Amino acid sequence: MQAPLAIFFVFLGCCTNVVFLELLVKEDPGSGNLITFSQFAFIALEGFIFTSKFGTVKPTIGIKDYTILVSMFFVVSVCNNYAFDFNIPMPLHMIFRAGSLIANMIMGIIILKKKYVFSKYLSVFMISSGIFLCTLISGKEVKSTQIVRPDSLPTTPWDDFFWWILGITLLTVALFISARMGIYQEVLYVRYGKHAKEALFYTHLLPLPFFLTLLPNIWNHTLLAVNSDPLTLPLIGVSMPKTLVYLIGNVLTQYMCISSVYVLTTECTSLTVTLVVTLRKFVSLLFSILYFKNPFTLYHWIGTTLVFVGTIIFTEVVPRIQQSLQAPPKGEKVQ
Repeated sequence: MQAPLAIFFVFLGCCTNVVFLELLVKEDPGSGNLITFSQFAFIALEGFIFTSKFGTVKPTIGIKDYTILVSMFFVVSVCNNYAFDFNIPMPLHMIFRAGSLIANMIMGIIILKKKYVFSKYLSVFMISSGIFLCTLISGKEVKSTQIVRPDSLPTTPWDDFFWWILGITLLTVALFISARMGIYQEVLYVRYGKHAKEALFYTHLLPLPFFLTLLPNIWNHTLLAVNSDPLTLPLIGVSMPKTLVYLIGNVLTQYMCISSVYVLTTECTSLTVTLVVTLRKFVSLLFSILYFKNPFTLYHWIGTTLVFVGTIIFTEVVPRIQQSLQAPPKGEKVQ
Protein backbone atom coordinates (compact mmCIF):
# COMPACT_ATOMS: atom_id res chain seq x y z
CA MET A 1 0.00 0.00 0.00
CA GLN A 2 3.02 2.34 0.24
CA ALA A 3 3.04 3.26 -3.47
CA PRO A 4 -0.68 4.24 -3.71
CA LEU A 5 -0.42 6.19 -0.46
CA ALA A 6 2.74 7.94 -1.69
CA ILE A 7 1.00 8.91 -4.95
CA PHE A 8 -2.00 10.25 -3.01
CA PHE A 9 0.18 12.35 -0.70
CA VAL A 10 2.26 13.62 -3.63
CA PHE A 11 -0.89 15.08 -5.17
CA LEU A 12 -2.31 16.31 -1.84
CA GLY A 13 0.93 17.74 -0.49
CA CYS A 14 2.42 19.22 -3.66
CA CYS A 15 -0.81 20.76 -4.98
CA THR A 16 -1.65 22.29 -1.59
CA ASN A 17 1.93 23.52 -1.30
CA VAL A 18 1.54 25.50 -4.53
CA VAL A 19 -1.51 27.26 -3.05
CA PHE A 20 0.41 28.34 0.07
CA LEU A 21 3.41 29.32 -2.07
CA GLU A 22 1.33 31.59 -4.27
CA LEU A 23 -0.37 33.16 -1.24
CA LEU A 24 3.08 33.83 0.23
CA VAL A 25 4.43 35.32 -2.98
CA LYS A 26 1.40 37.61 -3.27
CA GLU A 27 1.93 38.82 0.31
CA ASP A 28 5.73 39.13 0.07
CA PRO A 29 7.33 38.58 -3.38
CA GLY A 30 10.83 38.62 -1.87
CA SER A 31 10.24 35.83 0.67
CA GLY A 32 11.90 33.10 -1.42
CA ASN A 33 14.93 32.65 0.85
CA LEU A 34 12.78 32.58 3.99
CA ILE A 35 10.54 29.92 2.42
CA THR A 36 13.51 27.76 1.39
CA PHE A 37 15.22 28.05 4.78
CA SER A 38 12.02 27.23 6.69
CA GLN A 39 11.43 24.12 4.58
CA PHE A 40 15.01 22.89 5.00
CA ALA A 41 15.11 23.58 8.75
CA PHE A 42 11.83 21.77 9.46
CA ILE A 43 12.67 18.67 7.38
CA ALA A 44 16.19 18.54 8.88
CA LEU A 45 14.76 18.75 12.42
CA GLU A 46 12.23 16.00 11.73
CA GLY A 47 14.96 13.81 10.23
CA PHE A 48 17.34 14.44 13.12
CA ILE A 49 14.71 13.21 15.58
CA PHE A 50 13.11 10.30 13.71
CA THR A 51 15.69 9.20 11.10
CA SER A 52 19.10 9.70 12.72
CA LYS A 53 17.69 9.19 16.25
CA PHE A 54 19.44 12.34 17.52
CA GLY A 55 22.63 11.50 15.63
CA THR A 56 22.98 7.90 16.86
CA VAL A 57 22.32 6.26 13.46
CA LYS A 58 25.18 6.49 10.97
CA PRO A 59 24.36 7.17 7.29
CA THR A 60 24.67 4.39 4.71
CA ILE A 61 25.77 6.81 1.98
CA GLY A 62 29.00 8.72 2.66
CA ILE A 63 28.85 12.33 3.87
CA LYS A 64 31.18 13.37 1.02
CA ASP A 65 28.68 12.04 -1.54
CA TYR A 66 25.81 13.76 0.25
CA THR A 67 27.76 17.03 0.38
CA ILE A 68 28.13 17.06 -3.41
CA LEU A 69 24.46 16.18 -3.82
CA VAL A 70 23.14 18.77 -1.38
CA SER A 71 25.34 21.54 -2.81
CA MET A 72 23.51 21.11 -6.10
CA PHE A 73 20.16 20.71 -4.32
CA PHE A 74 20.71 23.94 -2.37
CA VAL A 75 21.55 25.95 -5.49
CA VAL A 76 18.49 24.58 -7.31
CA SER A 77 16.12 25.42 -4.43
CA VAL A 78 17.48 28.94 -3.94
CA CYS A 79 17.42 29.73 -7.68
CA ASN A 80 13.85 28.47 -8.10
CA ASN A 81 12.50 30.43 -5.13
CA TYR A 82 14.62 33.55 -5.71
CA ALA A 83 13.28 33.81 -9.27
CA PHE A 84 10.02 35.19 -7.86
CA ASP A 85 11.91 38.41 -7.06
CA PHE A 86 12.39 39.00 -10.79
CA ASN A 87 8.86 39.18 -12.23
CA ILE A 88 8.42 35.46 -12.91
CA PRO A 89 4.66 34.65 -12.67
CA MET A 90 3.65 31.38 -11.00
CA PRO A 91 2.27 29.64 -14.17
CA LEU A 92 5.49 30.37 -16.10
CA HIS A 93 7.55 29.20 -13.12
CA MET A 94 5.68 25.88 -13.06
CA ILE A 95 5.80 25.37 -16.83
CA PHE A 96 9.51 26.14 -16.94
CA ARG A 97 10.30 23.60 -14.21
CA ALA A 98 8.21 21.03 -16.10
CA GLY A 99 10.94 21.11 -18.74
CA SER A 100 13.29 19.04 -16.60
CA LEU A 101 13.17 16.24 -19.19
CA ILE A 102 14.97 18.47 -21.69
CA ALA A 103 17.79 19.16 -19.30
CA ASN A 104 17.97 15.47 -18.32
CA MET A 105 18.29 14.42 -21.96
CA ILE A 106 21.00 16.98 -22.69
CA MET A 107 22.98 16.05 -19.58
CA GLY A 108 22.53 12.34 -20.36
CA ILE A 109 23.96 12.85 -23.84
CA ILE A 110 26.91 14.90 -22.55
CA ILE A 111 27.79 12.96 -19.39
CA LEU A 112 26.50 9.42 -19.92
CA LYS A 113 26.91 9.42 -23.75
CA LYS A 114 23.32 8.20 -24.14
CA LYS A 115 21.54 7.84 -27.47
CA TYR A 116 17.78 8.20 -27.87
CA VAL A 117 15.12 7.07 -30.34
CA PHE A 118 13.23 9.54 -32.54
CA SER A 119 10.22 9.76 -30.19
CA LYS A 120 12.48 11.06 -27.42
CA TYR A 121 13.82 13.86 -29.60
CA LEU A 122 10.28 14.66 -30.78
CA SER A 123 9.06 14.98 -27.21
CA VAL A 124 11.99 17.21 -26.28
CA PHE A 125 11.26 19.43 -29.28
CA MET A 126 7.61 19.74 -28.19
CA ILE A 127 8.57 20.55 -24.61
CA SER A 128 11.18 23.08 -25.72
CA SER A 129 8.70 24.75 -28.06
CA GLY A 130 6.05 24.92 -25.35
CA ILE A 131 8.40 26.50 -22.82
CA PHE A 132 9.75 28.96 -25.39
CA LEU A 133 6.20 30.01 -26.38
CA CYS A 134 5.09 30.55 -22.78
CA THR A 135 8.30 32.40 -21.96
CA LEU A 136 7.91 34.64 -25.01
CA ILE A 137 4.27 35.51 -24.25
CA SER A 138 4.95 36.09 -20.54
CA GLY A 139 7.85 38.33 -21.52
CA LYS A 140 5.35 40.71 -23.11
CA GLU A 141 3.51 40.98 -19.80
CA VAL A 142 6.45 41.96 -17.58
CA LYS A 143 5.24 43.93 -14.57
CA SER A 144 7.18 46.47 -12.54
CA THR A 145 9.95 44.82 -10.57
CA GLN A 146 10.30 44.87 -6.78
CA ILE A 147 14.01 45.77 -7.18
CA VAL A 148 14.87 49.34 -6.11
CA ARG A 149 17.45 51.21 -8.17
CA PRO A 150 20.53 52.55 -6.31
CA ASP A 151 19.59 56.15 -7.26
CA SER A 152 16.08 55.59 -5.79
CA LEU A 153 14.47 56.50 -9.13
CA PRO A 154 11.47 54.50 -10.44
CA THR A 155 12.38 51.50 -12.57
CA THR A 156 12.03 51.80 -16.35
CA PRO A 157 10.58 49.16 -18.74
CA TRP A 158 14.18 48.25 -19.65
CA ASP A 159 14.97 47.71 -15.97
CA ASP A 160 11.93 45.46 -15.62
CA PHE A 161 12.88 43.48 -18.70
CA PHE A 162 16.47 43.07 -17.46
CA TRP A 163 15.33 41.66 -14.12
CA TRP A 164 12.85 39.37 -15.90
CA ILE A 165 15.69 38.01 -18.05
CA LEU A 166 17.71 37.46 -14.86
CA GLY A 167 14.78 35.47 -13.42
CA ILE A 168 14.65 33.30 -16.56
CA THR A 169 18.41 32.77 -16.27
CA LEU A 170 18.02 31.61 -12.66
CA LEU A 171 15.34 29.09 -13.70
CA THR A 172 17.55 27.82 -16.55
CA VAL A 173 20.55 27.35 -14.24
CA ALA A 174 18.33 25.52 -11.72
CA LEU A 175 16.96 23.29 -14.49
CA PHE A 176 20.35 22.01 -15.62
CA ILE A 177 21.84 21.68 -12.15
CA SER A 178 18.74 19.70 -11.15
CA ALA A 179 19.29 17.38 -14.13
CA ARG A 180 22.93 16.86 -13.12
CA MET A 181 21.81 16.18 -9.57
CA GLY A 182 19.37 13.51 -10.80
CA ILE A 183 22.16 11.71 -12.68
CA TYR A 184 24.41 11.85 -9.61
CA GLN A 185 21.61 10.59 -7.37
CA GLU A 186 21.02 7.70 -9.76
CA VAL A 187 24.70 6.74 -9.46
CA LEU A 188 24.50 6.85 -5.65
CA TYR A 189 21.38 4.64 -5.62
CA VAL A 190 23.17 2.05 -7.77
CA ARG A 191 26.22 2.14 -5.52
CA TYR A 192 24.58 2.17 -2.07
CA GLY A 193 20.94 1.18 -2.62
CA LYS A 194 17.85 3.33 -2.06
CA HIS A 195 17.45 4.97 1.35
CA ALA A 196 14.62 7.48 1.03
CA LYS A 197 14.36 8.79 4.60
CA GLU A 198 18.12 9.07 5.00
CA ALA A 199 18.53 10.93 1.71
CA LEU A 200 15.66 13.27 2.61
CA PHE A 201 17.29 14.08 5.97
CA TYR A 202 20.85 14.71 4.78
CA THR A 203 19.87 16.65 1.66
CA HIS A 204 18.11 19.13 3.97
CA LEU A 205 20.53 19.09 6.92
CA LEU A 206 23.85 19.67 5.18
CA PRO A 207 22.78 22.80 3.20
CA LEU A 208 21.74 24.69 6.38
CA PRO A 209 25.16 26.43 6.85
CA PHE A 210 24.81 27.92 3.35
CA PHE A 211 21.88 29.99 4.61
CA LEU A 212 24.24 32.02 6.81
CA THR A 213 25.13 34.01 3.69
CA LEU A 214 21.43 34.86 3.28
CA LEU A 215 20.77 35.62 6.95
CA PRO A 216 20.07 39.39 6.61
CA ASN A 217 17.54 38.75 3.84
CA ILE A 218 15.89 35.91 5.78
CA TRP A 219 15.69 38.01 8.97
CA ASN A 220 14.14 41.01 7.18
CA HIS A 221 11.42 38.89 5.60
CA THR A 222 10.83 37.08 8.91
CA LEU A 223 10.05 40.46 10.47
CA LEU A 224 7.70 41.24 7.58
CA ALA A 225 5.94 37.90 8.14
CA VAL A 226 5.60 38.41 11.90
CA ASN A 227 4.27 41.95 11.44
CA SER A 228 1.80 41.09 8.66
CA ASP A 229 -1.96 41.55 9.06
CA PRO A 230 -3.64 39.13 11.51
CA LEU A 231 -5.64 36.17 10.23
CA THR A 232 -8.16 34.31 12.39
CA LEU A 233 -7.73 30.56 12.01
CA PRO A 234 -10.98 28.63 11.48
CA LEU A 235 -12.16 26.08 14.06
CA ILE A 236 -9.71 27.17 16.79
CA GLY A 237 -10.45 30.91 16.49
CA VAL A 238 -6.84 31.99 17.17
CA SER A 239 -5.39 35.01 15.33
CA MET A 240 -1.90 34.82 13.83
CA PRO A 241 0.04 36.96 11.32
CA LYS A 242 -1.28 36.11 7.87
CA THR A 243 2.11 35.57 6.20
CA LEU A 244 3.27 33.39 9.09
CA VAL A 245 0.19 31.16 8.71
CA TYR A 246 0.89 30.78 4.99
CA LEU A 247 4.54 30.00 5.73
CA ILE A 248 3.67 27.24 8.23
CA GLY A 249 1.18 25.76 5.75
CA ASN A 250 3.81 25.87 3.00
CA VAL A 251 6.44 24.13 5.16
CA LEU A 252 4.11 21.32 6.29
CA THR A 253 2.77 20.64 2.81
CA GLN A 254 6.30 20.76 1.35
CA TYR A 255 7.33 18.06 3.83
CA MET A 256 4.35 15.94 2.82
CA CYS A 257 5.15 16.50 -0.86
CA ILE A 258 8.88 15.84 -0.94
CA SER A 259 8.87 12.95 1.55
CA SER A 260 6.20 11.23 -0.56
CA VAL A 261 8.29 11.72 -3.71
CA TYR A 262 11.32 10.16 -1.97
CA VAL A 263 9.21 7.17 -0.90
CA LEU A 264 7.84 6.86 -4.43
CA THR A 265 11.38 6.60 -5.87
CA THR A 266 11.99 3.52 -3.74
CA GLU A 267 8.63 1.87 -4.46
CA CYS A 268 8.06 2.56 -8.17
CA THR A 269 9.94 2.73 -11.43
CA SER A 270 11.32 6.04 -12.64
CA LEU A 271 8.57 6.04 -15.31
CA THR A 272 5.85 6.00 -12.66
CA VAL A 273 7.56 8.69 -10.61
CA THR A 274 7.99 10.94 -13.66
CA LEU A 275 4.37 10.46 -14.69
CA VAL A 276 3.01 11.17 -11.19
CA VAL A 277 5.13 14.32 -10.80
CA THR A 278 4.15 15.53 -14.28
CA LEU A 279 0.44 15.02 -13.66
CA ARG A 280 0.81 16.75 -10.30
CA LYS A 281 2.38 19.77 -12.00
CA PHE A 282 -0.46 19.87 -14.50
CA VAL A 283 -3.13 19.79 -11.76
CA SER A 284 -1.25 22.49 -9.81
CA LEU A 285 -0.98 24.63 -12.93
CA LEU A 286 -4.72 24.42 -13.65
CA PHE A 287 -5.59 25.21 -10.05
CA SER A 288 -3.21 28.19 -10.00
CA ILE A 289 -4.79 29.63 -13.15
CA LEU A 290 -8.42 29.09 -12.10
CA TYR A 291 -8.26 29.91 -8.39
CA PHE A 292 -5.81 32.83 -8.48
CA LYS A 293 -7.06 34.12 -11.85
CA ASN A 294 -3.56 34.35 -13.30
CA PRO A 295 -3.36 35.72 -16.86
CA PHE A 296 -3.33 32.75 -19.20
CA THR A 297 -3.84 33.31 -22.93
CA LEU A 298 -4.50 30.91 -25.79
CA TYR A 299 -0.75 30.85 -26.48
CA HIS A 300 -0.12 29.79 -22.89
CA TRP A 301 -2.57 26.91 -23.36
CA ILE A 302 -0.83 25.83 -26.58
CA GLY A 303 2.54 25.97 -24.85
CA THR A 304 1.26 24.05 -21.83
CA THR A 305 -0.26 21.37 -24.07
CA LEU A 306 3.03 20.97 -25.94
CA VAL A 307 4.94 20.64 -22.64
CA PHE A 308 2.75 17.98 -21.11
CA VAL A 309 1.99 15.99 -24.29
CA GLY A 310 5.72 15.98 -24.95
CA THR A 311 6.31 14.69 -21.44
CA ILE A 312 3.80 11.87 -21.94
CA ILE A 313 5.55 10.89 -25.20
CA PHE A 314 8.93 11.00 -23.46
CA THR A 315 7.83 8.65 -20.68
CA GLU A 316 6.28 6.21 -23.23
CA VAL A 317 3.11 5.86 -21.18
CA VAL A 318 0.76 5.03 -24.09
CA PRO A 319 2.88 2.20 -25.63
CA ARG A 320 3.40 0.66 -22.19
CA ILE A 321 -0.34 0.75 -21.42
CA GLN A 322 -1.08 -0.86 -24.80
CA GLN A 323 1.56 -3.50 -24.13
CA SER A 324 0.11 -4.30 -20.71
CA LEU A 325 -3.42 -4.58 -22.15
CA GLN A 326 -2.25 -6.95 -24.87
CA ALA A 327 -0.24 -9.12 -22.49
CA PRO A 328 -1.95 -12.45 -21.57
CA PRO A 329 -3.09 -12.89 -17.95
CA LYS A 330 -0.73 -14.70 -15.59
CA GLY A 331 -1.02 -18.45 -15.88
CA GLU A 332 -2.47 -18.29 -19.38
CA LYS A 333 -0.30 -19.84 -22.07
CA VAL A 334 0.37 -17.93 -25.24
CA GLN A 335 -0.84 -19.85 -28.30
